[in-house]
Amino acid sequence: MFSQGQLIFGLCFFIAFVIVMIFAYRKDLALHKVFYKGNYKVLLVFLLFIALLFVIKIFLKR
Repeated sequence: MFSQGQLIFGLCFFIAFVIVMIFAYRKDLALHKVFYKGNYKVLLVFLLFIALLFVIKIFLKR
């Protein structure tokens, strides 16, 4: 399906991309702590909303 050169390129690209993302995240870590303080609450509410939709679906299916 893919040639050996394409697989090697894909693997090298993936490794380089992950390394760059780690460095970028560490560089911006101080900003994340300031501007995204309390964002776990938004995630929690979103997950509860999705769970509520599943509960409603189960009860209405019966």
